[in-house]
Amino acid sequence: MTTEPLPPNADESPNLLATLTGDDRPGVTSALFDAVAPTGAVVLDLEQVVVRGQLTLAALLRPTGPSEALEAVVRQVGDRLGLAVNLVEGRGDNRPRPTGRAVVVVLGAPLGAAAVAAVSRSVAQHGANIDRIRRLSRYPVTTLELDVSGADLPSLRRELSLVAAQERVDIAVSPAGLARRGRRLVVMDVDSTLIQDEVIELLARHAGRESEVAAVTERAMAGELDFAESLHARVATLAGLDASVLDEVRDAVRLTPGARTLVRTLKRLGFTVALVSGGFIEIVQPIADELDIDHARANRLEIVDGRLTGRVLGDVVDRQGKASALREFAQAAGLPLARTVAIGDGANDLDMLGTAGLGIAFNAKPVVREQADTAVNVPYLDAVLHLLGITREEIEEADDADGTPTPAPGIPHA
Repeated sequence: MTTEPLPPNADESPNLLATLTGDDRPGVTSALFDAVAPTGAVVLDLEQVVVRGQLTLAALLRPTGPSEALEAVVRQVGDRLGLAVNLVEGRGDNRPRPTGRAVVVVLGAPLGAAAVAAVSRSVAQHGANIDRIRRLSRYPVTTLELDVSGADLPSLRRELSLVAAQERVDIAVSPAGLARRGRRLVVMDVDSTLIQDEVIELLARHAGRESEVAAVTERAMAGELDFAESLHARVATLAGLDASVLDEVRDAVRLTPGARTLVRTLKRLGFTVALVSGGFIEIVQPIADELDIDHARANRLEIVDGRLTGRVLGDVVDRQGKASALREFAQAAGLPLARTVAIGDGANDLDMLGTAGLGIAFNAKPVVREQADTAVNVPYLDAVLHLLGITREEIEEADDADGTPTPAPGIPHA
């Protein structure tokens, strides 16, 4: 395992690690450094965290004079503020972290202590180290983000996928660094992902064939049937329906809780958002227009004399077609595939999930959960934002800034 190069004189510089803990209040950091400044100490590292009003402030300092004088100053600050002080002398900067940096996101509703124990134990057994932890969301799901070093990404992802299944939590493992920042392309499936419904079943209800079509859909999404063949068979049941049913179905479609929040936040970040569906453009395009989504790709129903013929026009958007659309949209956006995210639930999404830099199975069939990079099994689509490192507080602050109503805690939101 390689390590980052040591900083200059890393093994020779005496230093003091000062850690202050206790009740948080405004001015603690300034009080410490106002007192330390006259000693001429150099700041090598500084970290601070507050959990439910309890402060931990750690400062790695290099004295320019006697270390005893610096220690006395820090202790005086602690005594004055009623904070516990721990001082450790040493040499060099922080111990260099191993390469192989990753970000592990753990999401649960609720998130039990046993799950956190299993994740941290798995990381340690892998030979990696957890450098930092922060909470990304408290409701309607609890999400923790772990910065990990010394990890082999593929093997850690495999190991933690087993933990996710055992502990019934969602875990995503992604590369750290620049790969986690900047603009991305996010491509979503529609039926049972962006929306709660299967559009073909809503249409079949008007033809009195809903149960028949639903059974075929279930087998196709589980990967038991060829998608294109199953689509033709299902669409054939719609022959003769008045085209006006498309308007009725559009009105009946229900967005998945969190869908609006997800798309709105992605657009604020300057991301490109696309829909790719094995359903029908007559339903998908109006949804895309309503949500200000950049691209939409889906099958087109044939309509003659105001009635559905039971056929589709052109090539079927199947699993290969979805992957091709993702590549096309990425090229149009000027983004490498490593900066793409795909979200889907069915077997016809597998090629798209495998092509994307990050493939997310959303409340998916078992065959999809097993093959995707990560899975989200809570009913809120905006939980995907946490996998990208976006906190709930950041989402709400952005909503407040432009006057968008923020849902109450625990209330399903669109």
